[in-house]
Amino acid sequence: MITIKREGNLITIEGHADYKNKDDIVCASVSSIMYTTVNACLKLKSTSIDYKDDGEIVTINILSDDKYTKALINNMLSLYMELTSKYPNNIKVESEE
Repeated sequence: MITIKREGNLITIEGHADYKNKDDIVCASVSSIMYTTVNACLKLKSTSIDYKDDGEIVTINILSDDKYTKALINNMLSLYMELTSKYPNNIKVESEE
């Protein structure tokens, strides 16, 4: 199962969906949403987030409180919630803002 946690300004993404196989649609969706959001944040303001991917866990530390970063992060989490409703056995989102 993929677990996405938000604790304040820190978001972590870890695990594998185990939907069909290692290259499944749920993992691909999570990755696509994350990379699109990270790239947009960094393109708009290079100091908006600190992003790390060690191959096992992705961490996104939100450094900026501007409206664009907030909108992009909120959109990312909203998209993850939609995935959770469709694939509840493969992804979960925990949020403590």
